[in-house]
Amino acid sequence: MPAMTMVQAIQDALRIALREDPRVVLLGEDIGKAGGVFRVTEGLQAEFGEQRVVDTPLAENGIVGGAIGMAMYGLKPIAEIQFVDFIYPAFDQIVSEMAKLRWRSAGQYACPVVVRAPYGGGIKGGLYHSQSPEAYFCHTAGLTVVIPATPSDAKGLLLAALAGDDPVIFLEPKRLYRSTREDVAEGAFTVPLGRARVARSGEHCTVLAYGAMVPVAVEAAEAAGARGWSVEVVDLRTLAPLDTDAVLASVRRTGRVVILHEAPRTCGYGAELAALIAEQALTSLQAPVLRVTGYDTPFPYTLEHSYLPDAPRTLRAIEHAMTFA
Repeated sequence: MPAMTMVQAIQDALRIALREDPRVVLLGEDIGKAGGVFRVTEGLQAEFGEQRVVDTPLAENGIVGGAIGMAMYGLKPIAEIQFVDFIYPAFDQIVSEMAKLRWRSAGQYACPVVVRAPYGGGIKGGLYHSQSPEAYFCHTAGLTVVIPATPSDAKGLLLAALAGDDPVIFLEPKRLYRSTREDVAEGAFTVPLGRARVARSGEHCTVLAYGAMVPVAVEAAEAAGARGWSVEVVDLRTLAPLDTDAVLASVRRTGRVVILHEAPRTCGYGAELAALIAEQALTSLQAPVLRVTGYDTPFPYTLEHSYLPDAPRTLRAIEHAMTFA
């Protein structure tokens, strides 16, 4: 079982998909000869040709619009947006067309498009290369929203996304592209969509996280352990559909919850989690639901380290939950 970074695991999944299914087509800016900004697609055009790995103009609405047309006529396109910050010109295509095609056609047409995009901070990208807009897409019925936190999950979740017939927004935490490495099974395998995983077991407090915040949550949980607090970390993996059973089971067992994400606080995905817990697990809580998030500002450059949630901020929230009376 080879050790892989997240970049290598995603590339492995793309290579498997291209080899096993002739309907799979990759399209995006600089993904062919250059291999993409992060080299995720490096070597794929040389192996599969320009008709399967397509360099497109710098036109995100055209990339996604073209992918929708391909899907309607039997292909399974994977559209790469170079940075998720550039996805907004394609927003109308995604939320008005891609997400609604099955509904508006009464099931006559599916739209098996996977939109891949690196998201989030951690690489000193500044305000146009560090955003976390996942909540926009979770708000849209018809879209599946996936955010892996490990190389193995990245491969398995991407192959699962490609196995379906509905559109998927697949957000890749660029901060984790090369910072983590783990053993990843060879060949094709899938990780079920809509199912969370327990990244660390605990009894006294639950931390809900996804993407690049999962390692932060684990670090904070380990620090909390030194104080005698047993903290569980739940990696959501899929935001839409959410594994509500896993979330509620953990919260009901521990009675305390901290929600962690790097997107801005107001109307961030954590607000939906907090509402879910208040509606369905209120009587199990022993402390208020707490959120550790980014701030309601444009993403900063020089102050990136202050903007992004870290283990000390998360630990302070855990402490507040554990000492609440």
